[in-house]
Amino acid sequence: MRLDQAFVVYRKEMVDLLRDRRTIFGTLIFPLILFPLMTVGFGSLVEKSAKNVRKEVTGVMLLGEEHAPQLAQVLRNAEGLRIVPPAPDYVQQISSKKLRAAVELPTGFEAALTDGSGDPPQVKIYYYSTEMRSESAVSRLEEILRNYRNSVVENRLGARGLSPAVLKPVVAERQNVAATEKVGGMKLASMIPYFITILCLTGALHPAIDLTAGEKERGTLETILASSISRGELVLGKFLMILTASLTTTILAIFSFSLTVIFAKSYLDELTQGHPFSISLQSAACVLLLALPLAVFFSGALMAMSLRAKSYREAQGQIGPLMIVVILPAVVGMLPGVELNARLAVIPILNVSLVAREILTGNYPWGMIGLVFASSCAYAALALSAAANMFQREEVLFRA
Repeated sequence: MRLDQAFVVYRKEMVDLLRDRRTIFGTLIFPLILFPLMTVGFGSLVEKSAKNVRKEVTGVMLLGEEHAPQLAQVLRNAEGLRIVPPAPDYVQQISSKKLRAAVELPTGFEAALTDGSGDPPQVKIYYYSTEMRSESAVSRLEEILRNYRNSVVENRLGARGLSPAVLKPVVAERQNVAATEKVGGMKLASMIPYFITILCLTGALHPAIDLTAGEKERGTLETILASSISRGELVLGKFLMILTASLTTTILAIFSFSLTVIFAKSYLDELTQGHPFSISLQSAACVLLLALPLAVFFSGALMAMSLRAKSYREAQGQIGPLMIVVILPAVVGMLPGVELNARLAVIPILNVSLVAREILTGNYPWGMIGLVFASSCAYAALALSAAANMFQREEVLFRA
């Protein structure tokens, strides 16, 4: 095999793909803007929306106000609540989102509090589950009722000459032994490998289809096969072009994420609940090294699958189910409780997600990293071998 001839194919495919605006956007632009959009863009929208909801005056209906005039007055004086007159259709108003919540004060509320010997009175809160403003109103009401309950308890204890501390004979205090950086890293490290895996696949997707099924549809593949370049050199040149696109997308994604960690620290702190998070050069390099055989695997598999199609559209239809196959193990890697072990280290895609999560949290299980890298290289070799085999089959190359 002549490497210079394979490079000729590679250079020709590179020039052709760089003329395609879809390739430029999907390979160069989208990976750079993905993480800033996810953190700064989406994070600011969520923060702004939540602040607006918290600032809104919420309409709440009191039912049975005459049974608990003292508590009703506390609710009327509460900031952020607007008490509306009672109506029998309060359930319908909440369902139609004209009313956010309703509080029902039971009969004999004041007498039960004064007596204090029987069952405590039960206050019912009616709301619309999953509706953000309704659930926000419930949170405010529960906080008010909790404070009111505590004040009643303190008054009862004070009347008997007891301290409120008598209710807490034992106090449990949490002490976190994990490094602060690792706590912050765990909250993000489960998501980052997922996006890197998906971008590694999508970076190779369009070039793989265009350089195989696309050329068959345009009728240019026969011309290349008629040249002096051997099929092995043709496979290598096209494969290197697809691999370049996949790795470029992955590298730019990691670079974008690193810059986001540096320049959007305030937004990331909110996502990690105040725990700092950083990504070291060593972590980025290890993740990129593990992404290399994964990119080879995706490039070879996409080449082999696309070459079987007669047209660009048919190749897209055939590769569609592959996205599900890739997404499922990547999503499993995000689930809590799923930890890297020797059995999971040989499952393609999932192994890279799990070991990347460990690396991004500052853990370097070198034995597992080696096992994941070796198994990924084996799958990559099988995929590349399948692609090379497809280029040797006349019924596949000239399928019309």
